Amino acid sequence: MTRRSRNIKTAVLSLAIVLGFALHSSPAAARDVQTTVLAGGCFWCIEADFEKVSGVISVVSGFSGGTTVNPTYRDVTRGGTGHYEVVEITYDADRVSYGQLLHSFLRSVDPTDAGGQFCDRGDSYRTAIFVSNQAEQQAAQAAIAQAQRDLGQRIVTPILATAPFYAADASHQDYYRGTGRVVTRGGIKTQADAYKFYREGCGRDARVRQLWGSAAPFAN
Repeated sequence: MTRRSRNIKTAVLSLAIVLGFALHSSPAAARDVQTTVLAGGCFWCIEADFEKVSGVISVVSGFSGGTTVNPTYRDVTRGGTGHYEVVEITYDADRVSYGQLLHSFLRSVDPTDAGGQFCDRGDSYRTAIFVSNQAEQQAAQAAIAQAQRDLGQRIVTPILATAPFYAADASHQDYYRGTGRVVTRGGIKTQADAYKFYREGCGRDARVRQLWGSAAPFAN
């Protein structure tokens, strides 16, 4: 093989490698990354549920819908801020659609309850779907209409315009798998164990199963 032939062969191989990397990486670069904000009662629970969903990239617990800027957890639970406990879900719309997320969301909560969720009462624990454009508005309306037909009861979950989102402090992120020690009514537990104790004691899964039966996507 001549030097020229070897050079041509090397160039062709190099080009093939570059093209291979480009093709391999293009799906990730082309991902349709979207975000949505949902309120479903305790944000620990919604975060734990939706981090299991294929196509969801991240879930952040926080607050939205109110007037107080940069609220703390204590501010919101004390009342008067107008904020909901929410999660901001970042997802790959090429893998899971907005409609699919809403379908699962409505069947992971009690959307017939206007006063809170499960054992958590008050405005900050109400359900809501925050939308940022007309397409999301229409999708949310369709999801609620379908859920109402499936359930045979009136859905009271409102559709609200997107508002500023404020992330909760680090101690509230991924609480359901935290290793820190906390004091509970059942004694000193890790955050993960305290979360399980709270979720069961609050009756979340029991009520969701009662409402939705086998259609409930996350109830244990």
